[in-house]
Amino acid sequence: MVHLLTIFLAAIFTHNIALTYLLGMCPFISLSRNINTATGMAFAVIFVITLTAAINWPIYHLILVPTGSEIIYYITFIIVIAATVQLVEMIMERFFPVLQSAFGIFLPLITVNCTVLAISLFMVLRDYTYFQTVVFAFGSAVGWMLAIVMIAAINEKLKLIGDIPRGYRGAGIIMIMAGIIALSFLGFAGMVKIQ
Repeated sequence: MVHLLTIFLAAIFTHNIALTYLLGMCPFISLSRNINTATGMAFAVIFVITLTAAINWPIYHLILVPTGSEIIYYITFIIVIAATVQLVEMIMERFFPVLQSAFGIFLPLITVNCTVLAISLFMVLRDYTYFQTVVFAFGSAVGWMLAIVMIAAINEKLKLIGDIPRGYRGAGIIMIMAGIIALSFLGFAGMVKIQ
């Protein structure tokens, strides 16, 4: 049985959902231009990923598996994700309207963000216990947050420096930065492994 701390650290560094698996790139590229927007989106993603994984595990293991209905787990997971994102949208509309308007279309797109669904699918494929699932989900979301905030911070510094060649501006420079950071995270590969 894999230790919870190992799962948490591996989800952040060696199995970073954004830098290793390249999942969740649409909001990652679009919202990593400003550190405040990136941080806000990252907290929303942490909440959604952790909550949906914590809800999807009992649904899968206590309802779908005993009834032999595993075939509909994709649909079930997506419904839970959509409901959780709707909850986040209502909370943000009520308490953080400025941040919600900064997200624009990307907040509702968390519903179809492959990162959120991938965490629940990894939970099934790796046969995690409930606590392993919650720790993996939280660690993966923290890893995604770490990646997007690092990219946003570097991006803001590059704007101060200026003179980025035209072909590299926007998504190009973000992908180059993500690749360099992914290579640096690769240095942790021998330390923690969860597969």
